[in-house]
Amino acid sequence: MDYVRWHDRPKLKRPVLVAAFEGWNDAADAATTAAKFLRDQWAARQFAEIDPEEFYDFSATRPHVQLADGVTREIVWPANDFYAASLPGSDHDIVVLLGVEPGLKWRTFCTQIVDVGRALGVELFITLGALLADVPHTRPVRVTGTAADAELVQRLGLQRSRYEGPTGIVGVLHDAFSKESVPSASLWAAVPHYVAATPSPKATLALVERAAELLGSSVPTTALEIAAASYERQVSEVVESDEDVSEYVHRLEETSLDDEDEIELPSGDALAADFERYLRERDQRGD
Repeated sequence: MDYVRWHDRPKLKRPVLVAAFEGWNDAADAATTAAKFLRDQWAARQFAEIDPEEFYDFSATRPHVQLADGVTREIVWPANDFYAASLPGSDHDIVVLLGVEPGLKWRTFCTQIVDVGRALGVELFITLGALLADVPHTRPVRVTGTAADAELVQRLGLQRSRYEGPTGIVGVLHDAFSKESVPSASLWAAVPHYVAATPSPKATLALVERAAELLGSSVPTTALEIAAASYERQVSEVVESDEDVSEYVHRLEETSLDDEDEIELPSGDALAADFERYLRERDQRGD
């Protein structure tokens, strides 16, 4: 059954599909904010959406009530919306999918997206993601680009993914596009785990710049650069106000990953345990 509601059938030139989802794959909202930024900068227009009814447990992912005109109440359901635009200076048009990681029927959900890609003639599928990592907020944001296809790795300067473990909807989508012989790549930005609850314009900026580079197009990022500088300054002020956290961050700065290392996907529990272990060891030393 088709759960995609089409508003329009755009005719696109060798389109590339870029997707980002709220949820497990979106630390500090960096991935979805980057996708929204690209959508807005390229003036992409919505042409389709996925009906959420079959893919969410609404007691877990609840719809929201909002006032449309200050008076009229309306229900806002979890959205998975498709947008299309022409890319300035590129041989490709762009399709942006902004969504919410579903809770149910992942294979059926992925089939809907693959079917849209097939209908539009999508030539490349790219996902944006953000993960929590042992990285300091003062360093440049690491963006790791991975792909399974050897030719794509070589052509776009990516890495072969070596990750094994739990995956999100983006991992399942890459597998679905691979089975349709559509090459795919994934961009992951590393977000400091000690500011996980704070939206990170710095990570968003890094994803936007890397995605635009892959797509061969330019995007004005002045607003993001200003927001990223303000973010780093404000986090530094908070960190420096706490001696324990400040020392922990300085330790991260000294042991930052080498640029050639691939970022793994640690769990939030593992990161929290590492921080707690550091503080416990510090107390035992009497520092």
